[in-house]
Amino acid sequence: MTDHYDVSVIGPGAGEGTLAGQLEGTGFEVYDTQFEAVLGDAARLELVAETDAHEGPVYIPGQDALYFTTLPRPGNIPAPGTPQAVIRRLALNGLSFPVDESRLSALPADVHMPNGMTLGHDGHLVVCEQGTRSEHARISRVDPVTGQVEGLVDGWGGLRLNSPNDVVVRHDGTIWFTDPSYGYLQGFRPEPQIGDYVYRYDPVSGRLAVVGDGFDKPNGLAFSPDEQTLYVTDSGANQEPGSYHVQRPHHVVAFDVRGGHLGPARLFAVTTPGFPDGIKVDLAGRVYTSSFSGVQVFSPAGDLIGQIRLPGTVNFTFGGPMGDVLFITTDTAVWAAVLSTAAGTSQRHDQAPEGW
Repeated sequence: MTDHYDVSVIGPGAGEGTLAGQLEGTGFEVYDTQFEAVLGDAARLELVAETDAHEGPVYIPGQDALYFTTLPRPGNIPAPGTPQAVIRRLALNGLSFPVDESRLSALPADVHMPNGMTLGHDGHLVVCEQGTRSEHARISRVDPVTGQVEGLVDGWGGLRLNSPNDVVVRHDGTIWFTDPSYGYLQGFRPEPQIGDYVYRYDPVSGRLAVVGDGFDKPNGLAFSPDEQTLYVTDSGANQEPGSYHVQRPHHVVAFDVRGGHLGPARLFAVTTPGFPDGIKVDLAGRVYTSSFSGVQVFSPAGDLIGQIRLPGTVNFTFGGPMGDVLFITTDTAVWAAVLSTAAGTSQRHDQAPEGW
């Protein structure tokens, strides 16, 4: 049996014709009593801002600001010579939603098709640059205030990366990221030189190593709170833009982390409807992943316990003054699910290890 929780919208603009007026059919669905610990007594889902928020949401506590990346949509292709995707900053106001569009700004960072992002231990953004036909794909480090960019790694074994998609930073400062060939499939990157892998980069030694293969399209990734498990979404069911091939992977796999390496892959969960993209883990080890219907929440054992129903969900991150707000990007807006839990360890670093 599915329990449905009410959804509240605060602020003006909740009439027909606006995103806030499309809340029918969204909200919280409980499939197991374990999900009630996520919701608490006052869970709510609110529109934060209408904007082209696509990927890589990152919340920076000291600024009370959310950063995210954009991508051009059909019919919204920029003129030649202008950036095809940018990093944007949304200045928040605590838990007061929605916020005025004047709080949106673009970070003046020279990045090429940015996608996934995370927060480094030193407070800089770690960005997946998918690259273009003329600019190499790479992982870069971006100052969230000035926009200054420093390239970290752009190739493995003398071969160019495909189009890095998502990234996390472990407690030891190592950078783990996925590198599917979506850039080639979407027509803005040359033919791949290497496979669709998961990598571990050590910024101290400068070494880049493949730690995971056997994927169709590795996408999102996240560590468990103790960082002894790495979860990776495989969105192989999505090939060409807008496609869904049900026979191809649309699941989450888990790996035991063995130092700087990974043990054998094991199936954690299969998402339906659609394929998984973004993924996060909370303090209790529950796993959140996107699907066509919204954010699906799984127990540490891999059982589906609940859902934040929000069609169009792409990615999300924990943030807010208490860390208990799940900010969700849907390509056309940013939403906030105010919950009763916070992020796992890999999203809460606030100190830089030596050498980072």
